[in-house]
Amino acid sequence: MGNNTVKNLLSGKSADLGITPALLQTWTRTALSTRQVDPYCCTPFWQLPFHDAFRPDRRLLIRESSNNLLLFAENRVSAENVVLTPIEQNWLFGCPLLGKQSVELLADTVDEISRHYPTFPRIVISGIRPGGVLAKRLLNTFSTEFHLFLLLESSSTQCNASLAGGFDGFLSRRSSRQRRKLKKLNQSATDQGIDFEQVAPTTREEAEQTFSRMLAIEQTSWKGLQQCGMDQEPATSFYKNMITRLASSRRARTIFAQHEGNDIGYIFGGLAGNLYRGQQFSYSEAWKNASIGNLLQIEQIQWLCEEQCKRYDMGPISGEKMAYKHHWAERQGRLESWMLVKRGH
Repeated sequence: MGNNTVKNLLSGKSADLGITPALLQTWTRTALSTRQVDPYCCTPFWQLPFHDAFRPDRRLLIRESSNNLLLFAENRVSAENVVLTPIEQNWLFGCPLLGKQSVELLADTVDEISRHYPTFPRIVISGIRPGGVLAKRLLNTFSTEFHLFLLLESSSTQCNASLAGGFDGFLSRRSSRQRRKLKKLNQSATDQGIDFEQVAPTTREEAEQTFSRMLAIEQTSWKGLQQCGMDQEPATSFYKNMITRLASSRRARTIFAQHEGNDIGYIFGGLAGNLYRGQQFSYSEAWKNASIGNLLQIEQIQWLCEEQCKRYDMGPISGEKMAYKHHWAERQGRLESWMLVKRGH
């Protein structure tokens, strides 16, 4: 596999782990070039904020070789009970194997892992497309020495909308009923005096100012009122870290809905190449009957089309709270998580 840059089982906040700008660039580039179902969540813009906010105590195993990457975190129950998981292990949207030969790189690392642990750890691999290239390579490479189990509860269905053809192309893929509804919503926003402000922070200071405005809105939303929103830790640290990282490379995209100069709603996400991944949106409970969420979606899609983005990734679609995505997304992709267990262990 060539020369390896190995950072074995480091712990602490990512800023202190010696993760170089060159490695971050390779990580991002590789995540966007390997046909992932959810490319953004494979990048350091998602993975490292999770590590810092949720589990900085876990040690990381990062190996890079010839544009192939292994990106795992150690979950240690005891010396005899260790699981290596993706760095982001709550939702498992990303993939810890990046690059065309990442499966071979993992196979080359098995002996080193064996030397490090008295009992070979279980290994969780997420972001697997059923029947895809990665799934086939994992089966061909590891099925002799490992049991491969599907983690059904850790798998999900992601959805996205094509932005091909710009905003007119997007509208052409909506039903006539939805097009009429969107037209009425735009007129309603005008009638109510609702304005929109596009914000793409480029510095830490701008990112923090933008995030403060988002938090102020979140606290007036139903999520804030029920204390289950982005204004609660560790979510606050997670998203603040994320927008700050995105701003450093001009990838953050936020739109604020305003009425008479006051913020009443926001929508936030980040760019991964020419793809956009939505993250959060909220609006004041006082405006719950004004379709602020739908208006923000329209504004965001128009902005993305102006920037010639090709796809809007909206994350998981299953569950009652995600039902609204059916109106916006027309394509779905399945993500599976597998566990590798060494035979005899």
